[in-house]
Amino acid sequence: QVQLVESGGGLVQPGGSLRLSCAASGFTFSSYAMSWYRQAPGKERELVATIGRTGAITNYKDSVKGRFIISRDNSKNTVYLQMNSLKPEDTAVYYCNTIRNRQAYWGQGTQVTVSS
Repeated sequence: QVQLVESGGGLVQPGGSLRLSCAASGFTFSSYAMSWYRQAPGKERELVATIGRTGAITNYKDSVKGRFIISRDNSKNTVYLQMNSLKPEDTAVYYCNTIRNRQAYWGQGTQVTVSS
């Protein structure tokens, strides 16, 4: 079955960096686009970034453009989110996502807290 396992979250000061990872299994990873979403307390889950099957195409939420970089390693079945210049408003649970056969799959999430 499809499994997505996120890691790399934590507490970081404003201006700092974190790198999230999402290890995928149970499907042909290189055949599917992958996305990162986030959900802050009391807010709806929002799309942060998407990467195409080969990694050649990426898209970002406006507020993270120039600060976050999504990438993938199809040999490791892993997608990454490099987060730089973090701000307190980036605080959220970050989720890995893919859509396969019209069904959305989610990881368990990893908490990112940006605070001094």
